[in-house]
Amino acid sequence: MSDRCSLYLTTIPEALVASMLPPKEFGAYLAVGTKKRSRGEAMFFSLRPGFQSDWFDLAAAEKKCVPHPDGQPKHSVYLGIYRALEHIPLDAFGNLYLVTRDGRVLELEQADAPPEKENGYHFYDEMCPVHPLIVSKLNPSRFARFITDPAHPIHVPRLCFAELELPAPGAVPNPTYGEHLQDCLAQLDNTDKPCKTFDRIHHPGGWGRRFKNGFFVGDQTGLIFYPFPTFEELEDRYHTWWRSASA
Repeated sequence: MSDRCSLYLTTIPEALVASMLPPKEFGAYLAVGTKKRSRGEAMFFSLRPGFQSDWFDLAAAEKKCVPHPDGQPKHSVYLGIYRALEHIPLDAFGNLYLVTRDGRVLELEQADAPPEKENGYHFYDEMCPVHPLIVSKLNPSRFARFITDPAHPIHVPRLCFAELELPAPGAVPNPTYGEHLQDCLAQLDNTDKPCKTFDRIHHPGGWGRRFKNGFFVGDQTGLIFYPFPTFEELEDRYHTWWRSASA
């Protein structure tokens, strides 16, 4: 792609998109559109310059990613809406952007993954290409390898997911939710299953939740990590975004 266009991988829904908009303008476009008639959260990654692919028709997108006759930038040229995540190598992922319903954008940079413990429970939000909530005994790197293992009858080639804070017993406002969570944890204790589905129809998004550490993209080849700000950072440095995300 030329310097006039950027490539973005969106996860809500999954798609690879070329755009003349810089990341924060692209995020606002995804969330509220150009006429301010639509509204919805968005999540996307920028791709590093120099990305090449035999799966996506980058040459065709290059021809279409040009200004409109009135000089306005081209907002979006879709290169693929299916199996996009798995066809972008991990080293091509740039920054991650979380967009609130009113178009405010939080930019997250890659960092070293947090230290991992072998024991304990984890609460994962699978965000792309599938969307369930999962309780697991596996730490993030082991979880990514397990979910993307082609030896398992149910797997995906690559997974984007976040780790959430696991609610403490008795701290869940919804009693049914709390009872179901305890049932899932009990099944992990009493069987050799490493994972248990908590919610099959969960909708990705909801940036006002309590993230334990951040967001991951992983497969059999590796894992990349994007730390989510601490509560203190959200209240201070990212207050405007956090207020919108929590509304």
